[in-house]
Amino acid sequence: MADRAFQHSREAYGLMGFERTVEPGVEKIGVTTENTLSSGYCYDGGLLGLEDKTVDGAYRMSHAWALDHVPASRAVPGLRRLHRQLKDDGWKVTSYREGGKSKDWELYVQRDDGDERMSFAWYPDRDYFRGGASVPCAYDPEWKDGDTGLPGEDQRPPALGPAQRKK
Repeated sequence: MADRAFQHSREAYGLMGFERTVEPGVEKIGVTTENTLSSGYCYDGGLLGLEDKTVDGAYRMSHAWALDHVPASRAVPGLRRLHRQLKDDGWKVTSYREGGKSKDWELYVQRDDGDERMSFAWYPDRDYFRGGASVPCAYDPEWKDGDTGLPGEDQRPPALGPAQRKK
């Protein structure tokens, strides 16, 4: 699942036209480059969807990335291109806002009933761009009753760079 989330991000990164390589990690969230994986709990809504219990051995993976020093000349056409292409590729656009000169730009997409999601934002006041992808819940086949921690929490992504577009 980590690979799947990373590949969604990598393809979007390439569609944006970014060429810089982003090494794994983050120094200062919201300021410096970022390339991280994280896992989260999956919940069982119960028979009527009213319960909020975590499912042992299940996890949801997310990949987050960000770039600093992204000018409008790169962000604006890139987001518009990304918006069109993701829509053409079958992603449902749940929100798209062109913010203008002083307002943030945002794009949110999903597919598979919302189990796969991606989000993107560009902050013109600081020339900062962030993106991310999350994938459906999965089970860790190595998980055993009594294990502590969260499956998938020790994942580290490879360096992020543009992917070759599938034809």
